[in-house]
Amino acid sequence: MASPERKASVARKTKETEIAVSVDLDGEGASEISTGVGFFDHMLDQLARHSLIDMKIEAKGDLHIDDHHTVEDTGIAIGQALARALGERRGITRYASIDLAMDETLTKAAVDVSGRPFLVWNVAFSAPKIGTFDTELVREFFQALAQNAGITLHVMNHYGANNHHIAETCFKAVARALRAAIEPDPRQEGAIPSTKGTLNG
Repeated sequence: MASPERKASVARKTKETEIAVSVDLDGEGASEISTGVGFFDHMLDQLARHSLIDMKIEAKGDLHIDDHHTVEDTGIAIGQALARALGERRGITRYASIDLAMDETLTKAAVDVSGRPFLVWNVAFSAPKIGTFDTELVREFFQALAQNAGITLHVMNHYGANNHHIAETCFKAVARALRAAIEPDPRQEGAIPSTKGTLNG
């Protein structure tokens, strides 16, 4: 089985942002999130709820400039916390994928908790903003998350008309795939699911 307590906390401070993140991989999807960016908070709530990862996230950033640094740096901190909580990644399922539907929208997420960061992003938005939120920041968040969590992540939007729905299905699909991939695999208790014997590089 994976480590008994798969929890971690990360504090990250730069001239642009100050972020504190705590995660519990074996939680219930509870979340306490405050980034100062309303739409982003909503998406992070979805990420926690549907991955069943408890998350506490507090971010303060240079929002007087724009949301970019806050969103990207939050992705970095969450990714670092996930990597720490996963440890050697023993006993996990490792691979998972899902096609997730929301009204008119369908999005696929596939993940390999491999220790090797990579993002393939095939998602297009028809408008530059959802409310006041820049749609290009959805990709920036997942790039930062994948890079720092050490996961290979593929996200593809098959179709959709509503940009809010497209963004939300990305977060929900990644959450559900991540949930399945980090679940303990009862058939390989304590084993690292790799012929190399390591999932950290």
